[in-house]
Amino acid sequence: MGNRYIRRLLYLGAMAQIMLRCRLKREPSSDWLSGMLMRKKTKIVAVALAHRMARTIFAVLRGGSRYEPQSA
Repeated sequence: MGNRYIRRLLYLGAMAQIMLRCRLKREPSSDWLSGMLMRKKTKIVAVALAHRMARTIFAVLRGGSRYEPQSA
């Protein structure tokens, strides 16, 4: 299952992103997170977002390159 501490940090980071989006009252757009929030419960989306962040972090560490977010 992995390190409990890292799992918790990834989950908290995902929840922070979701709560920030809710506080800013951003209108739903066509991005991945908005689509997931419309279809699924918040905690399930947070776990999915944490998993997505973990995969991205692993890919950056494995490749030894800089993280470059995709432009919209």
